[in-house]
Amino acid sequence: MADYRKLWSKLGVDLEKHDQLCAVLPKLYEGTYLTQEDRPAGMNYFNSVLAEIHGSRIEELDEHKKNGGKVVGTFCVFVPDEVILAVKAIGVGLCAGSQFWVEDGEKVLPRNICPLIKAFMGAKVGGTCPYFQSCDMIIGETTCDGKKKAWEVLKNYVPVHVMELPQMKRDKDYDQWIDEIKDFIGKMEELTGNKVTVDSLRKSIKITNLKRRALKRLYDLRKHKPSPISGLDVLLVSQIAFFDDPERFTEKLNELCDELDERVKNEIKDEGKKRIMITGTPMALPNWKLHSIIESLNAQIVVEETCTGTRYFENEVDENGDTLEDLIGNIADRYMKINCACFTPNTGRIDDIIKYAGEYNVDGVIDANLSFCHTYAVEHRAVEKALKEQNIPVMQIETDYSTEDSGQIKTRVEAFLEMI
Repeated sequence: MADYRKLWSKLGVDLEKHDQLCAVLPKLYEGTYLTQEDRPAGMNYFNSVLAEIHGSRIEELDEHKKNGGKVVGTFCVFVPDEVILAVKAIGVGLCAGSQFWVEDGEKVLPRNICPLIKAFMGAKVGGTCPYFQSCDMIIGETTCDGKKKAWEVLKNYVPVHVMELPQMKRDKDYDQWIDEIKDFIGKMEELTGNKVTVDSLRKSIKITNLKRRALKRLYDLRKHKPSPISGLDVLLVSQIAFFDDPERFTEKLNELCDELDERVKNEIKDEGKKRIMITGTPMALPNWKLHSIIESLNAQIVVEETCTGTRYFENEVDENGDTLEDLIGNIADRYMKINCACFTPNTGRIDDIIKYAGEYNVDGVIDANLSFCHTYAVEHRAVEKALKEQNIPVMQIETDYSTEDSGQIKTRVEAFLEMI
């Protein structure tokens, strides 16, 4: 730990505040995760990543920087990981799922804004996250009005490049998105001094596709009744996917899936728990609140139609193409298939929800929304209408990162489970 403190200090981390965070996180993790029964042995790797969350991976980033490499921070599934890998940089999805950071975020942002935005701002403003402190550049995107304005403030603390995401999916919007990816490539080449080539981009596409394939394999295993792994454990795996080394992560996840394959073959006892889908806003590390509440009851979460769920890995990038233009077009095609609520219209998301409800044999859907996330809040009526037409029970939960409403949420979920 002493060695890590020296590293944190070098990065400019506020050690006193960071100690407060470090005192809270292990207890939260232990109470949420280690109390589960019969967890797969393959989860031990992911336990160790969480235990060393501000240690060993931060050392890897520091070593990379010592060797002339760059670290790029991202917040959104629309930022193409393939480009970051192609210039030999390391991309890290930045945590923004803790109430701990909200207070510092409110020093520079309004209180009535999404907790995720306040949290990522607070993590940087307060200097309490070594990942933020390790980044040479942050990549923003225009997926909501709150983020668009937050990047303007964040630029006072760290270099920021913003990708303009089209808000519709017409031909001219695809063309605009291709141009944005080309601009992003230019910015990454300027930052790293490395050029994106056909070979380097194709290699990074393959690495990222293999990671997506492993996550899809994990989710497909949850289609079995009962699921061989808890929703809580899958959420942790998905969250770690955003910042772990992609090739190591893929290897360890496939080892976990091998174990789950054996569990399925051995026919796990079905305890009759209700099968629940979560849809809505992302759940960034360490936001385990809703999963923890739901799975403490007679329910199991079997699929998440969220950015920390299916939207992160569904659809692969076509690896075929002889030119950079071909491969960039393939990347643009894949990312524009993500059905984010920033798009208008966004009927594809409803199609996905209905499709997954059937594939995963769900008993009910919980539409989860972070407070002040207007795009997903507005979409709830359309989601609810579509699900009711399919006779699929649905309820909406709007919440933030605090624990104040946990009792109320538990009572509402209990009533929902009894109803279905």
